[in-house]
Amino acid sequence: MRYLVISISVFLLSCGSYPKRHQFELSETTKDYSINPYFSDPAKDYVYKADISIFEKNFSGIFIVKKLGPDIHRVVFTTEMGNKIFDFSFLKNGFKVNYAVPNMNKKILIRILEKDFKALITENPLLKTSFKKNEETILECVIGDSKHYYYSKEQRLYKIVRVARGKEKVEFKFSEIDGNKSTNIQILHKKFDLKILLKAI
Repeated sequence: MRYLVISISVFLLSCGSYPKRHQFELSETTKDYSINPYFSDPAKDYVYKADISIFEKNFSGIFIVKKLGPDIHRVVFTTEMGNKIFDFSFLKNGFKVNYAVPNMNKKILIRILEKDFKALITENPLLKTSFKKNEETILECVIGDSKHYYYSKEQRLYKIVRVARGKEKVEFKFSEIDGNKSTNIQILHKKFDLKILLKAI
């Protein structure tokens, strides 16, 4: 019994909350701007040159995001010749696979891509808590069943981290930001062999 209590205590300490492990300080939770504005304009087609690496297989092509209405986005990845690799619709309360090539049409992979792209395009996820660290504002938000931490400086989002059990699982990096558009985006998985690199065209 004593061994069990010690084991549980060690486990809980090793899985300390993400904010505590990174020494975030609680701050007032206020929001009068879009948390993630990068795919929010329905008048634009967001077009990127994409390199996707999955299980040592590489796919290169064109990645397109289009906002079709409130909480509705279409995400399409094609070869440079225009052949579809995948085509997803994100609806207010759902997700639809319009097409996926056999190499990608695997249940676990589709689920991971759904979660990644949902985080990428969601403008205002459910805000739970706000933190500060130095000059950074970090917002703890929830998308689906996962916690995400949104890092900003001067209300400019530059990183999202998906966290489970206090540890980073996926990191989204935004750079070369021009207004409400990020020219370079990286989606990097920590424990899963998946890397997505996007460069605006």
